[in-house]
Amino acid sequence: MSTIYDISRTLNPQIAVWPGDHPFQLDKALQIKDGESVNLTTITMSAHTGTHIDAPLHFLGDGDPVEALDLSKYWGPSQVVTVTKESGPLMPEDFEGVDLTIAPRLLVHSRSSARNVTRFDENIVYPSTILADFLGAAGIVLYGADGPSMDKTDDAELRSHKALHRNNIAILEGVMLSDVPDGLYELVAMPLKIEGGDGTPVRAVLRTFPDS
Repeated sequence: MSTIYDISRTLNPQIAVWPGDHPFQLDKALQIKDGESVNLTTITMSAHTGTHIDAPLHFLGDGDPVEALDLSKYWGPSQVVTVTKESGPLMPEDFEGVDLTIAPRLLVHSRSSARNVTRFDENIVYPSTILADFLGAAGIVLYGADGPSMDKTDDAELRSHKALHRNNIAILEGVMLSDVPDGLYELVAMPLKIEGGDGTPVRAVLRTFPDS
């Protein structure tokens, strides 16, 4: 029997967002307790809140928007790997001994999964451009991080974002891997179909394979 892990962060007004981004807000427009026929809410938030994907349009002026993404990258076999480095760029040697051929999607578990979700995490690990090229050569099609970015948070050039894109690797940020053992899973993290969107929150889920 399969086990399902919800690796999404809960969206609520307390969740930290990128400094300057619009905070998550849920307004109750209609409520049954007030005599209305339905409960109805309005949600306002940044497209990069919590567990989300980055479309190339986020970091490239002519990049593809959300509705043009290749959905096959966000659904399929995925490997969870824990790294011991606490901050800074990840290099190929940080994955020494890891068989990257067993799944084309890589989810990296770092200390960010255990950090306070109400505070923006600046002290993160992120893939170096060297690692992006290494993973591209290994056939990786999606890189998932438990931190808020694929780059050092003060890197305005977004070099690692661009290196991953150059290697045809999709970006998934803000996953929560605290309770997920390292190993092989099926990942589902489908983007919302937002026309012209540069990103979108996702409900990211891992499922063990029946024989694992």
